[in-house]
Amino acid sequence: MSSRTVNTPAPKPARVQPPGKPPLSARLMRATWRGLPAKRYEVGLEQGLEVPAADGSPLITDHYFPRGEGDFPTLLVRSPYGRGLPWSPMYGVLFAEQGFHVILQSCRGTGGSGGRFHLWRNEPADGRAAVAWLREQPWFDGRLAAIGPSYLGYVQWALALDPPPELKAMVVQLGLHDPRALFHAGGVLHLDTALAVGAGMTYQHRGTGPFLRATMRLQRSLRAITTARPLRRAYEPALGEVPWLDGVMTHPDADDPYWDGASLAHAADRTTVPTALVTGWHDVLADQVFEQYDGLRRAGCETTLLVGPWTHTSALQQGWPAVFAESLAWLRAHLDDDRSALRPTRVRVHMSGAEEWQDVLDWPLLTPPTAWYATPDAHLSPHARPPAEPAPLTAFRYDPADPTPSVGGRLLSRTAGARDNRALEARDDVVTFTGPPLTAPVEILGPVTARLTLSTDTGHCDVVTRLCDVSPGGRSTNVCDGVAQVRSTPDLPTEVTVSMASAAHRFAAGHRIRWQISAGAHPRYARNPGTGVPPAEATEFTPTRITLHTPSALLLPER
Repeated sequence: MSSRTVNTPAPKPARVQPPGKPPLSARLMRATWRGLPAKRYEVGLEQGLEVPAADGSPLITDHYFPRGEGDFPTLLVRSPYGRGLPWSPMYGVLFAEQGFHVILQSCRGTGGSGGRFHLWRNEPADGRAAVAWLREQPWFDGRLAAIGPSYLGYVQWALALDPPPELKAMVVQLGLHDPRALFHAGGVLHLDTALAVGAGMTYQHRGTGPFLRATMRLQRSLRAITTARPLRRAYEPALGEVPWLDGVMTHPDADDPYWDGASLAHAADRTTVPTALVTGWHDVLADQVFEQYDGLRRAGCETTLLVGPWTHTSALQQGWPAVFAESLAWLRAHLDDDRSALRPTRVRVHMSGAEEWQDVLDWPLLTPPTAWYATPDAHLSPHARPPAEPAPLTAFRYDPADPTPSVGGRLLSRTAGARDNRALEARDDVVTFTGPPLTAPVEILGPVTARLTLSTDTGHCDVVTRLCDVSPGGRSTNVCDGVAQVRSTPDLPTEVTVSMASAAHRFAAGHRIRWQISAGAHPRYARNPGTGVPPAEATEFTPTRITLHTPSALLLPER
C-alpha cells in the first residue's frame, strides 16, 4: 500500500431513500444560528445516492433541494469529513432554503464512499466525474458553483484546474491549496496542526461519536505524543495507524518527490472562475488564502476577500452569519445575476484593536513598511539607527527538553487566537523588545516581517517571532507571528527573514508595540533538537544558545 493512502472497508451498498426531510439534528442545529436570512423554501432530501468516481468507485452523495416550482442552480460540496453535522445544516439545509440544489458528497474512501482516500491524488478526476453525473440529472439547469471550507476548498481548486463550462463561481472558505505548507512552513513541522488534521481526516467521516472519542484520546495523550523520542508514529496509540500522517510528518522538504502534485497554487494563477475567498486573522490557512487572492488578481479573475477576527473553526461558528451572508451574495451575483448584495470594494477586513470592519480597495495596500529597531536596552523604536557593524543585543538559551510553550496564535484547537502572553514572556527563553507608550494610534494593514541578525553555538535552531499589543495595564496580546528554521555556521552571525503573516490592527494611544522572540512554541511546532536531525526522527537533544545582534528590526505596514 502506498504510504499516502488509507485502506477502508468495502462500503455497504447504499440504500437510496425516497425524498424526505433533512435529519432532525440538521434542523435543530439550523435553529441555533442567529442573524441568518429568512428561508425561502422548505427543504427536501435524497440520501445515499451513488455517483461513480473516476475509477468507478461509488461516491455516496446526498441531494438537498428546495421544494418549489422552477429551475434552481446547483452547489457542489465534496467532503472527506462525512455528510452529517455540521455540513448537513450549514450547506445542505441553509443553501437549499435559499433556492439552491446542494450536492453533498463524500470523497473517495470516506463517509461510506468506495475506494481509498488519498490526501491529494484523486480530487481533480473525481470532481470532474461528479459534474459529469450532474449533467445527467433532470433538475440540473447548467448553473453550477462550488463551495466549502478547508479541504472542501482544496477540492474546489482541484476542479478549477480544468473547470467545466458549467462552473460559474466558487466560494473558498478558509481554503487549502497546498497540503505541504499546512504541515511545514518556515522549514518547521506544525505538529499540533498535523495531529489535529490526522484525527479529523481519520475519524470525522465515521460520525460524531468516533470523532469525539478519537479527539479525547488525542488530548489525553497529547503530552506523551508530542514529547516522544522519536516523534514519528507516537500518535498511533491515540489515532491508530495513519500512513499519510506518517508521510507528511517525515517529508519536510518542498522539493521532495513525495509532494509531487500536492500543491494546486497554479489553479488560482490561471482560473477565470469568479471566486470569493474567506479567512480569519488566526486561521491556520490564512497565508494560503492570501496567496490565492494574489494569484486570482494577477490572473485578472474576478474575486473578493473577507478577513474576520476568526480562527479556522470560529469562522464557521461565531463567524458563520457573516460568512454565510458573504457566500450567499457571491452565489446570487454569479448564478442569478443579482449583484445587489455585493459590497463596493474587493476586500473587507476586521481591524482588531479597533474592533471594526473596514472596506479596502485591494490587498495588500502598497505601503512601504516602517522599521522598528531592537536596541540593547530592550526597547523597540522606529527612530533608532543600528550601528554600522553587528553588535550583540541579548542572548538566551533554548532547551528542547524544556521547550518554550505555545500560547494562542494560528492553531486548530480551542486555545487558538489572541491570548495573554505575560506568563510566556516571563520565561528565561523568551526575549522582548518594547516600544514607548504611543502618543497617537498606530494602524497596521498588511504583511508583517521580522528581519533578524543572530548566531547560535550549535548552528541549528528555530526562531519564533511575534508582534504583541501591550495595554496600559501590562497585558501583552499577540497580533501575529511567524517561524523560521535557522541553519548556520556556529557562532557566526547570520541574517534571517521571518514572514509573520498579515494583520489589520490598531494600537491605541497609550498602548505599546512589543516584539517577542523565542526559539520554539511547543507543541504548536515540533521541537528543534539542536543537532540537525529532522524533528520527527530525533532521539537526542542539544540545548542551543541564541545571540541576537544588531541590526534586527520588525517591519510594520503602517498606514
